[in-house]
Amino acid sequence: MSPITYIAAIIAVTVVLFIWNKLPVVVVAMATALALWATQVLTLGQALGGFGDPAVIFIACLFVVSAGLETTGVTAWAGQLLIRGAGQESRTRLLLLTMSLVAVLTALISVNGAVAALLPVVVVMAVRLKRKSSQLLMPLVFSAHAGSMLALTGTPVNVLVSEAGFEAGVGGFGFFEFALVGIPLLAGTMAIIVLFGERLLPQRNGAKMPADLSRHARTLVEQYGLADGIFQLRVRATSPYVGLSPSDIDLSAFPGMQLVAVQDGDSAAPLRRPVGDGDHMLVRGTAEAAAALAKRMHLSFREDTASDQGEETLFNRRSGLAEVVIPPRSGLIGQTMFPGMVTDSGDLIVLAVQRAGSPTDAVNSKAGSGGVALRPGDTMLLQGTWKALDLHLSDPDVLVVNSPELVRRQAVPLGPGAYQTIAVLAGMVILLATGFVPPAVAGLLAAGAIILSRILTVEQSYRAIDWTTVILVGALMPLSTAMVETGADELMAEGLVGLVGDVGPVALLAGLFVLTAVMGQLISNTATALIVIPIGMAAATSMGISPRPVLMSIAVAAAGAFLTPIATPTNLMVMGPGGYAFGDYWKLGLPLLIWFFVVSVFLVPLIWRF
Repeated sequence: MSPITYIAAIIAVTVVLFIWNKLPVVVVAMATALALWATQVLTLGQALGGFGDPAVIFIACLFVVSAGLETTGVTAWAGQLLIRGAGQESRTRLLLLTMSLVAVLTALISVNGAVAALLPVVVVMAVRLKRKSSQLLMPLVFSAHAGSMLALTGTPVNVLVSEAGFEAGVGGFGFFEFALVGIPLLAGTMAIIVLFGERLLPQRNGAKMPADLSRHARTLVEQYGLADGIFQLRVRATSPYVGLSPSDIDLSAFPGMQLVAVQDGDSAAPLRRPVGDGDHMLVRGTAEAAAALAKRMHLSFREDTASDQGEETLFNRRSGLAEVVIPPRSGLIGQTMFPGMVTDSGDLIVLAVQRAGSPTDAVNSKAGSGGVALRPGDTMLLQGTWKALDLHLSDPDVLVVNSPELVRRQAVPLGPGAYQTIAVLAGMVILLATGFVPPAVAGLLAAGAIILSRILTVEQSYRAIDWTTVILVGALMPLSTAMVETGADELMAEGLVGLVGDVGPVALLAGLFVLTAVMGQLISNTATALIVIPIGMAAATSMGISPRPVLMSIAVAAAGAFLTPIATPTNLMVMGPGGYAFGDYWKLGLPLLIWFFVVSVFLVPLIWRF
């Protein structure tokens, strides 16, 4: 068999396996790369060379930046702005704001990252505004696909077509150059959804709608009786408490006042050193007693929180709350706990203990004066920095009722590290827009800054990367190399040119759009682009036209993955929460795909001339 025959067979089997969907896509992709080596179409270095490609590195880095934005509450902040701005009455206003937000986020952090970040926000918004999730989630995803054409970072396909332009010697596409077609695509998508979406989309909710955790802090402080009478006092330099150990602070001279904890002024963590100027004391009691304590002991009320609101004092950008349950066979059973106690790690404070939903009698802050021995089923309310909550609540001796990370992402906008993350994102966009460094370098610098700023740990960065996408791109890139080296791309291009060549280059764009769009509904649009790009490049060379409009047309076609839930991970991501069936996608997707066809075939050559 000739190398071209081998390639044709490998592509056919790969597409069938992707459509069959019984094997993991990474297995199919790796098998494709190994098949190219086994048939001696490529050397082993060439078959595995895609994993070292700069485009693959850049795509992986985008996932890290996206996770940083979500972890620090930047997306939660955007979501809260969305909810406040949308109101409850206007469907059009709600959709326009939702679609605009996801499009902008997609342009900066990719489709997968933007949809994953906003999916819980939109579902919660549907719950709060009493709207069907099916009316919001498909517009969210489809407008994200359109938004992916606003900038280079919107989708891996954009990176691939830009790299192909560089390799062809005609230059890549600028960071915002994609917006020349992206803006019309998004405007048309939004218009179609607003005008026809309500009739074309089902009226359903997902089988399991998530809880609204935006008021989680208020619920906890009310349930544990901490809603009122909690004060955070700042220690002044002249306070008699300066220099004392936290355990030596005695409030017995102030009847009705209870010391809950002493916190570090910078980190809000439980204090492990002598008290100093700027540290904080959490106390519980009446407002009058707190005022007397502050006046006599040279303390001051913080100005940035309500003086007696437990919700604001205990749950904020720096620190949060977590409710845990003592499971059977826990190592904590029998241990004495009391309010104000610092856990063994030294990072968390026990604020309250409940048994059977009622507060225990442990009301004193000193060990041995009212502690309670834990039993299975008891619940504790813990307070600490968000980092400490994430770190220590994986302990098998406790069961966490609601993940602190999930609560923070919903309820704490612009949390710790948010401004650093925004600065990192802005720096990456500037580097990409100016072309000062290659995209892979800009991505590596941004991901490195996220880790060095301690916004994410190295382990969290590993988990943030969608390795399926990375492996898929890296393993299928050699397929494009094989098509170019063996001439398979030229052979397929000659067939396409022979079919539409007499009609002209516009017909070529139409043929490439249909090929890309059809394959993109069945297999990954990234995988589709990797197969179609060399065909389009060879066809452009054969017809003697510029490959730039051909590449941009392919990018637009690849973004039009609307007709099936398996077309992209994001389509599948909303299927459950939106209560969608397989056949729901094409009803709204087909009008959008027709609009993408118009832009790809007729508008693209007006901007990038043949």
